[in-house]
Amino acid sequence: MDDPAFDQALIDAAFSLAAVIGWDQVSVASAARAADLKLERARARFAGRDRILTRFGRLADQLALTDALADGSPRERVFDILMRRFDALQARRAGVLALMRALPANPTLALGLVFATRQSMAWMLEGAGISSTGVRGSLRAKGLTAVWFYALRAWQTDESADLSATMAALDRALERAEQASVWLDGSAAKGPKPFPEDPASDPAPAGA
Repeated sequence: MDDPAFDQALIDAAFSLAAVIGWDQVSVASAARAADLKLERARARFAGRDRILTRFGRLADQLALTDALADGSPRERVFDILMRRFDALQARRAGVLALMRALPANPTLALGLVFATRQSMAWMLEGAGISSTGVRGSLRAKGLTAVWFYALRAWQTDESADLSATMAALDRALERAEQASVWLDGSAAKGPKPFPEDPASDPAPAGA
């Protein structure tokens, strides 16, 4: 088993365990045992449980960036790439929801995931052909992070096979962000706030 396959197996086992016993009870060792992976290799590749989330976030980003739309409007490209990222969460839905339930009791983890999500959103912008560099790029990444968290709230309760509620929420959020010029041109929003809540109050997983 090569390293990517090993990492995938351990991540999948960790989220499967979380769905049953809760994220707080999951460890790298317990995930390795559940997946019948060698502990010494798990230790070499995952120094701690936080590395599981870091690697999961990167895998979610890679899935979103693969074959991303090159045509269409900026909003269409961003919509497509974020829905691809939701596909990564959906594949491990029960475990990701277990992780999210654990966040209120673990503010350090929650804040770390907010930061990691901001980094991921910068990559999502670049994947959609929108610069994430400089002051304007930073504002775009901040705006897209708000979009992600807004749609994530819908995803948490979206039990439809096609994630229709998530898509609708994402489309609304992108429309409001576009109107407020938060992510498209990076200018400061004027007028109504594009989102009802501060995204930091409801952090998402890094893959989240």
